[in-house]
Amino acid sequence: MNTIVIAPEFCGPRDSGNGGYVCGLIANYVDFDSAVILRKPPPLSKPLSVITVKDKVSLMDGDQLIGEAIPEILDLDTPPAPDFNQAREASDRFIGYENHVFPTCFVCGPDRHEGDGLRIFAGRVNGNQLVAAPWIPADTLAGDDGLVRKEFHWAALDCPGYFSITDVIKKSVLGKMSAKVLQKVKPGERCVITGWPIKHDGRKHFSGTAIFREDGSLAAIAHAIWIDI
Repeated sequence: MNTIVIAPEFCGPRDSGNGGYVCGLIANYVDFDSAVILRKPPPLSKPLSVITVKDKVSLMDGDQLIGEAIPEILDLDTPPAPDFNQAREASDRFIGYENHVFPTCFVCGPDRHEGDGLRIFAGRVNGNQLVAAPWIPADTLAGDDGLVRKEFHWAALDCPGYFSITDVIKKSVLGKMSAKVLQKVKPGERCVITGWPIKHDGRKHFSGTAIFREDGSLAAIAHAIWIDI
C-alpha cells in the first residue's frame, strides 16, 4: 500500500484536487491502459492510501473511496489541430477570463500566475466546435527523465474538455477520464492542446482532448465524462 498527498497548489475547486491531476496520480500506479472514475472530491493536504487489487487501483480516504483506475482501451478519433499561433488566438476567446466557477484551478484558473499553475485557457477555434490553447510546460513539471511527468499530461487534458462542451460557465465536475500518453512532451516545448464535444446525455457530457507536440505529432489523448452539479 502506498500513500499520496494532494498539495493545495493542485486544486480544482479551492478545497479539492483538480480532477485530471488526481486521475493521473492514480494512473501512475497501473501498467495497463486505464480509465479513472472519481467517486468523491479528492481532499487536499491529507494522506490518501493507494490500494492495488488485481487489475484495479483504488484511492482511499480511510474507508471512503475517492477514485479508482480500471482497465479500458481508449479508441478516439482526433480532429486536426490548429498551429501554435492559431491556438494562441483561440485562447483570447477563453470564456473563463471574465467568469469562472473555479478561478484558482491549477489547470485553467485565471487567478493562477505564471509558474503557479498550468494556465491552459482553451477558447473556440473560429468556425467549428473545437477549442484550443497553447501550452509551454514549465521546468518544474519535469520528472527524473527530464520530460513532463505523466500526471501533468493528464491534468493538461482535463479542463479543455470542459470548455469544449459549453459556451456558458456552469458548475460541472469530472466524473471519469480515460487518457493515454503516447509520448511525453518536454519542458519549454510549444505545445497545442485541443478539446471537442462528443455527445450530451442529460446532465452528462462527453468530450475528447489531445496534446500535440511542437512538431505537430500527437503526444496524448483523453476521453472524459463531465457531470453538471
